[in-house]
Amino acid sequence: MGFVHELRVRYVECDMQGHVFNAHYVTWMDIAHTELWRAAVGPYAEFADRGLEILVAEVGARFRAGARFDDDVAIEVVLEPLTTSSMTSRHTMRRGDTVLAETWVRHVCVDGATHAKQPWPDDVRDALADHVVLG
Repeated sequence: MGFVHELRVRYVECDMQGHVFNAHYVTWMDIAHTELWRAAVGPYAEFADRGLEILVAEVGARFRAGARFDDDVAIEVVLEPLTTSSMTSRHTMRRGDTVLAETWVRHVCVDGATHAKQPWPDDVRDALADHVVLG
């Protein structure tokens, strides 16, 4: 099992049909990824203080069931093996045993001033290693 972040659906996240509006799943993905980063690497500000930033390059989602107001949602995050400068995280969002959505995001490590791709520092690779799934 990967890193898990839990949240409760807020009323404001629901559409006119009473389901969570699709764009909020991307927000939840970002929240869960940020919490994984904080738990494994530390505060993002410390990474930025090194002159590095993380930019989103791609996002994808597959919706399988709808979440509704006040549902408890667990977001599991696992990482694919990091490349030189990119990191792909995969998220499985569940209400109990029901899979609500499967999402992914690819981030790229860049120089904070020029936005040129930069290799992930070894200490970041080491800190994230426990969250990488093989294959």
